[in-house]
Amino acid sequence: MTATISAKHVSDLRKITGAGMMDCKEALQESGGDFDGAIEILRKKGQKVAAKRADRATTEGVVVAVLNASANEGIILGIGCETDFVAKNELFIDFVNQVAAVAMAGKPATREDLLALPMDGATVAEKLVEQTGKTGEKVEVSGYFVVKGEKLASYIHAGSKIGVIVSYKDGGKADAADFFRKMAMHIAAMNPVGMTPDEFDPAFVETEAESLRSRIITENEDRARLGKPLKNVPRFASRRQMTPEVMAQVEAEIKAELAAEGKPEKIWDKILPGKLERFIADNTLLDQERCLLSQFYVLDETKTVEKAIKEFGGELVEFKRVSVG
Repeated sequence: MTATISAKHVSDLRKITGAGMMDCKEALQESGGDFDGAIEILRKKGQKVAAKRADRATTEGVVVAVLNASANEGIILGIGCETDFVAKNELFIDFVNQVAAVAMAGKPATREDLLALPMDGATVAEKLVEQTGKTGEKVEVSGYFVVKGEKLASYIHAGSKIGVIVSYKDGGKADAADFFRKMAMHIAAMNPVGMTPDEFDPAFVETEAESLRSRIITENEDRARLGKPLKNVPRFASRRQMTPEVMAQVEAEIKAELAAEGKPEKIWDKILPGKLERFIADNTLLDQERCLLSQFYVLDETKTVEKAIKEFGGELVEFKRVSVG
């Protein structure tokens, strides 16, 4: 005998699980009206959908950052999905915030630890599978970090697809929270991968330097055809390559050029710093692209981030950036 499934039963199950109305109705019919049985059916459906969509790309999603009341501990979390339609759904956004609350309460050290945390009678990993069953899309944690420090500031970019937490020392400045939030905005926009060139692997630098030279040579060929000024082809890409021996050689080359141009030796000391600075700027393009302190600050492009921080006071200790898509 088929159980009678009322609209109230379907509505109650939907409130409990967040699944679609038709999915809830079908699960209740299959379970003979048993709520626990229907929940188990929906869970298994989520597992089947997750398996089918395991190779899908999660190009959309939501990033959230949560700080404690003292702003010295926080988490940043990104949960990805497949479409903007799901990412903007209130139930999905609420789910992301629930996971963030679980993460903030437990402060697990890694993504794997986060997935293993208990959440509403299951684990976070199991809840992600349930979301896949509800939305019909792959749902996964695309990024997660826990951050602790003297002071933290956070920024979530419009659309909630990029988020940043920075750890900083305020230097006694009352407006430090606002200043370092703007630094978090810079990080969101410019996507640095580290603080300084010292974090680069030497082999990576050499590979990137050769790639950079090749790109500029190719671009110069197009510029030459169009009658445009040619770009300088750099010898290097990072400060990591500029050993004392390299810089001594560069200085010697500059002095030789000044001598060839007939510049009096007594004025070389006035010319040399500017030429060295220009050489460094032309030969640290990788640093300017990937290293936070070497980048030009988006709110004042006359300064590097390092210079902007020094002029303000305080110190940027660490940053974590999470994006979806």
